[in-house]
Amino acid sequence: MFSGIVAAIGTITRVTPAGDGLRLHIDCGALDVADVGIGDSIAVQGICLTVVGREARGLAVDVSRATLLVTHGLSEGRRVNLEKALRVGDRLDGHLVAGHVDGVGTVVAVEELGASMRVVVDAPAELASLIARKGSIAVDGVSLTVNTVQSSRFEFNLIPHTRKSTTLGDLGSSSRVNLEADLLARYVERVIAVTGETDVSQAANKTPGLPH
Repeated sequence: MFSGIVAAIGTITRVTPAGDGLRLHIDCGALDVADVGIGDSIAVQGICLTVVGREARGLAVDVSRATLLVTHGLSEGRRVNLEKALRVGDRLDGHLVAGHVDGVGTVVAVEELGASMRVVVDAPAELASLIARKGSIAVDGVSLTVNTVQSSRFEFNLIPHTRKSTTLGDLGSSSRVNLEADLLARYVERVIAVTGETDVSQAANKTPGLPH
């Protein structure tokens, strides 16, 4: 589990075959990985990956073919957002992020607003019901607040700090981004689908184990 607060920007220095997927060798830059061991999880560009090796300047992680089919941004030479898994007692400054990418969106507009930046993204149509105004969304692993949403198109603002400390500052029109909807939205949609109720409170009443 992660918070969507990027700790450092790393670089994929080498990509090698690994079974039906790939092994990424990552220079972790300023990220202290002394406490990261084999088998631990790390978020790379918003994707939860398992550490399979420690290297002089970073880590090696494996990516399955299934993950490669629903994500982007894992090619050699790419800069990537990095975040270590949360520990009990850590601050939760963003929102709960699983690192399970729901789909890839496309940036359709970027507008400079002084030192900040407005970004408009087209998400896959199947994610439309999971994106809400003032709700949370992870974009390339960065926890952000949705400012407006219309169907599957939404927009957010990047403050100067986020532009500087994540790869989102490099976004331009037609850039592709990994998207993960808020966990709560996923579960609400599932409860409604199972119960057939469009009234959330009534759906909760019909679902064992949910608070009424």
